[in-house]
Amino acid sequence: MKTKAFFILTLLLAATVLFAAEGKKYGKKISIKKATKISAILADPKKFDDKKVMVEGVVTDVCQKMGCWVTVAEQAGGESIKFKVEDGVIVFPKDCKGKVAKLQGRISVAEMSVEDLIAAKKHEAEENGKTFDSTSVTGPKTVATIQGEGAVLK
Repeated sequence: MKTKAFFILTLLLAATVLFAAEGKKYGKKISIKKATKISAILADPKKFDDKKVMVEGVVTDVCQKMGCWVTVAEQAGGESIKFKVEDGVIVFPKDCKGKVAKLQGRISVAEMSVEDLIAAKKHEAEENGKTFDSTSVTGPKTVATIQGEGAVLK
């Protein structure tokens, strides 16, 4: 009897460890097995427009108002991409900055004018209680974002 109880306890402990190693899941299950490099997406965003991808990296920022987006970079200090979800569908923890993320969604590419970029960056700064210097926007830009479907944070 003791052996059976020990075996069951060992299985439960192993399952708990495996579940924790996988991380906390948000939204839909991630089905893509091979990650696309964020640097490849940012180097040629139009090539990836409307394609479903999975990226991996470190969370560099998170929406402090509603938890509706995170930015993720392949490495600390590297270029990042925004992973945006419908408000309320996924709510990322406000303290997830620095966590390792696996994110799946569809790439959306937009040509943004100076005025649009200023408005977007100003809005983001307001959401996060930060200041924004509009002179940091020097021209129009092609912007790629991931319209999020599912995520795993570790």
